[in-house]
Amino acid sequence: MDQDAALRELSDRANARLPGVITGSSLAFGQLTLTCEADAISRVLKFLRDDEQFQQLVDIAAVDWPARPRRFDVVYNLLSLTKNKRVRVKVETDEVTPVPSVTDVYRAAGWYEREAWDLYGVLFAGHPDLRRILTDYGFEGHPMRKDFPLTGYVEVRYDAEQKRVVYEPVALTQEFRTFEFMSPWEGARYILPGDEKAKGASGAPAAPPPKAG
Repeated sequence: MDQDAALRELSDRANARLPGVITGSSLAFGQLTLTCEADAISRVLKFLRDDEQFQQLVDIAAVDWPARPRRFDVVYNLLSLTKNKRVRVKVETDEVTPVPSVTDVYRAAGWYEREAWDLYGVLFAGHPDLRRILTDYGFEGHPMRKDFPLTGYVEVRYDAEQKRVVYEPVALTQEFRTFEFMSPWEGARYILPGDEKAKGASGAPAAPPPKAG
């Protein structure tokens, strides 16, 4: 039996064992994706772990779709070491509706759920220690959301007088910026730092070497 046929049979077994729980399935690039409602995620993952031998939770990722009412996909990637198969389970949620934590199903979910909370703001109900894991404890916002500004909301610096790290609103001072719109292939029309040592430096770039032949 080829891989795709085996994954289709897995999808059929999941629908038979969990009637009304699996809301959709698709097969692409040799990997099966199952979808369910968020409140059923623990039930689906326990079935895949215990009945289908998907022993390893490889990752939990989030995807942001700001135009949707439930803007986040939470994606669980599973691996069966004995069957050499992978399956993906997806649920949807929004900024305020928690997804049940699956740390009781896979212990590895603890840090993955903290990462999804830190970067996207996805809440996980029942997580034993839901706090930031990649950004600073005083960080504001969730930087992987598509509406998060590229500059962030605050900037950090060490204040020598106060002898501590200071958080301040981002300030972009344009008047002290110098913009170069010159092509990098043209060469500067002034002496760059260090080029004054080159032969022929006189306020203009040195002449290019003669062409061979």
